[in-house]
Amino acid sequence: MSDRLPAALRAYRLFAAAMTPLTPLFLARRLRLGKEHGLRMDERRGVGGKSRPAGPLVWLHGASVGELISVLPLIERIHTHEVNLLVTSGTVTSGGLAEQRLPRGVIHQFVPIDVPFFVRRFLDHWGPDLALFVESELWPNIIIETSRRAVPMILVNGRLSANSFRRWRHAPTTIGDLLRRLDLCLARTPADAERLSALGARHVVTTGDLKLDGPAPPAERDKLAVLQRAVGGRRLIAAASTHEGEEAMMIDAHQRLRANFPDLLTIIVPRHPERGAGVAALAQAAGLTARLRSRGELPDAATEIYVADTVGELGLIYRLAPIVFIGGSLIRHGGQNPIEPAKLGAAILHGPHVANFVEIYAALDEAHGAELIADPSKLTAGLAAMMARPDVRAGVADAAYRTVTALGGALERTLTSLDPYLMQLRLLRADDA
Repeated sequence: MSDRLPAALRAYRLFAAAMTPLTPLFLARRLRLGKEHGLRMDERRGVGGKSRPAGPLVWLHGASVGELISVLPLIERIHTHEVNLLVTSGTVTSGGLAEQRLPRGVIHQFVPIDVPFFVRRFLDHWGPDLALFVESELWPNIIIETSRRAVPMILVNGRLSANSFRRWRHAPTTIGDLLRRLDLCLARTPADAERLSALGARHVVTTGDLKLDGPAPPAERDKLAVLQRAVGGRRLIAAASTHEGEEAMMIDAHQRLRANFPDLLTIIVPRHPERGAGVAALAQAAGLTARLRSRGELPDAATEIYVADTVGELGLIYRLAPIVFIGGSLIRHGGQNPIEPAKLGAAILHGPHVANFVEIYAALDEAHGAELIADPSKLTAGLAAMMARPDVRAGVADAAYRTVTALGGALERTLTSLDPYLMQLRLLRADDA
């Protein structure tokens, strides 16, 4: 394809290049906010933190924790093909998760800021032979610079929401240029595939949602046992991956529920762990006793709100709590992933704003595997109904498990689509041997 860029992309590249001298200030501010890893700042400038291994290299990029979790099984399967694997992400929490769960030998780096000079330095160092981008991570300079080096690029678990589609329809030449640089788009759903094709993607295949094939999040047995002993026989509800505004809703619901359930313990897991202290402060301002897991605290008999503000421990919470409200859904965020609690036997409640997982939530709701809370005023009643009827709760949890199990298969379909590219890399490795 012609490398003549649309005007909007040329302007973006010029602006990004002009802002390069200001990136130290940008990164310093993010560091103060806890959004950067202080010892790995150079990686954000495209400096390789490790040596490039010899032989073919697959580069996989996912924005944050959710994207990284969804492709862990894919990473493990690619790793067995005896090719080197570099995984990049953009958040501190995803970096922590990578340290915990990436297979031995897989390299993690923070993705460079989307500035031409930093991206070129990154590509010079790593020299990838294949690039996989997860869901919707299409940074213009990364796509353009990678394309100019003739590196095959594939969108994996491709996602394009209806809202994003409507916005991009106003800039068709811009998004069309980026999408046409991709060799292949593997879409989560037929709707995603249709939207990607309409915006200019050339080769689109619907492979399904990799999140459905991911394993249930792990939990250390000793930690689970300690937490179970601390909770004892108390009634327990959890709110997972909550966003600002939703914690206040859960705290209000707890205050209302404790009149009928005086032994109630509510666990709140903020989507961004750095907000944990603020969540605890909200609870204390409401007259409730709160404890923070990040401080090594466990809930005691007086604890009413337990804030699990740590990384990689949702597996503990989902194994412990029989009822889970999934956050990002009572505010206009788009909802968080319901698959993991469904696989671990939790009864799920969610709000109406679930555009990020609309097909999965629709399937769960239709199968009575989740309970829709239409607005915040209904949250207390929804939680109370689940607590008062163990038989109903068990039925919802069972339906959720059966639903997500039946929707699987995306991993094998994705690997089938990737196999020709991985075969090329295996041949390269053989030639180098």
